[in-house]
Amino acid sequence: MAELTHFDAKGDAHMVDVSDKPDTTRVATARGAVRMAKETFDLISEGRAKKGDVLSVARLAGIMGAKKTPDLIPLCHPLPVTKVSVDLTLDPDLPGVQIEATVKTTGKTGVEMEALTAVSTAALTVYDMVKAADKGMVISDVRVVLKDGGKSGRYEAT
Repeated sequence: MAELTHFDAKGDAHMVDVSDKPDTTRVATARGAVRMAKETFDLISEGRAKKGDVLSVARLAGIMGAKKTPDLIPLCHPLPVTKVSVDLTLDPDLPGVQIEATVKTTGKTGVEMEALTAVSTAALTVYDMVKAADKGMVISDVRVVLKDGGKSGRYEAT
């Protein structure tokens, strides 16, 4: 197992010093899903949600979430995020919404947390937009599926 870098020799949490690392191109993609009742799925897919266009609002929330990651996760470095894309796809087989976010930067550390935060924020926004219709929605399977760049190289989920 890899060494946990967010703890010092005494076991106290600290922010990792990345000042000596070279700037490299970094990318990460995360995915997740929101499962819901068929009636709620129909509400979203037919554009009948009272709060408005659920997928558009959730997409913007995901982008904003990625940009705010260091404000939410205590030991995350603030990064110059150069691209955030958030795709929400209606999936009748769930039924629900599949979410995928990709974040890019050129910097000293990766953007996995930004991608995960984008997916999570988008999923929470879907929940918020239609919770009056379905409090039993389930946010699930939030995970990194791709990470590339930096010393550890490329990771792809299998």
